[in-house]
Amino acid sequence: MPSPFPGMNPYLENPGMWAEVHNRLIVAISIALAPALHPKYYAAIDKRTYLDTPEDSILIGIPDVSIASERNLENRSISKQSTLTLSQPEVVTLPFPEEVTERYLEIREAKTNAVITAIEILSPKNKKKGEGKTTYLEKRQRVLSTQTHFIEIDLLRGQPPMPVISKNHTDYRILVSRSNTRPKAELYGFNLFDPIPTFAVPIQSGDTEPQLDLKKLIDEVYDQSGYGFRLDYQQPVKPALTAAEKQQVKEILSSDR
Repeated sequence: MPSPFPGMNPYLENPGMWAEVHNRLIVAISIALAPALHPKYYAAIDKRTYLDTPEDSILIGIPDVSIASERNLENRSISKQSTLTLSQPEVVTLPFPEEVTERYLEIREAKTNAVITAIEILSPKNKKKGEGKTTYLEKRQRVLSTQTHFIEIDLLRGQPPMPVISKNHTDYRILVSRSNTRPKAELYGFNLFDPIPTFAVPIQSGDTEPQLDLKKLIDEVYDQSGYGFRLDYQQPVKPALTAAEKQQVKEILSSDR
């Protein structure tokens, strides 16, 4: 059963679910591209790992034991039965570094293993200020300074988009940066209820470029993962929608039943 939405399903953007969606979509893309790439190229799934501390965590100390000072003791008459009383501690949460693993795709030449095209699907940590964004932007800049083609798929409405000089603001974006046309690049922008554009994946000059139909792959992931019965469509969407978007989502879900 495909997703009921004509483009991106906003319920899949929930931060608690996105890691699974992300990993499944990476695998789906690698499988979909394989027939068009073999035998000259292949799609390799790689990963990066880093430690990330939640930005909004605050280190709060546990209150000390309350003990009267010696000066105060001298000025007061204390009975032999009196004892020192411990204050009730506050239960606090410490910022704890989280090990984050993010997967991405590389199209490599079979004979040389040279990376021809890097494909990234953004995660919430890539877009939110912190170690995840810093690590990602460093990798992004390294790729853009090489002869490697670069594709950046942003299917998340939350947080500002990645740096691109553009006059248009859209909910979602697919950036295709060909090494031979930089700094110019192709930007496919689309909104919540728009179809997801199909785009060409750049490889070496003279070879036929595979077409990537993301909507088809998202529908396959949706069906294979059982999201049709796992998602609770009665719950609010995260990140939140506007009032008009909520109404349109309600109409789409009602017509799908």
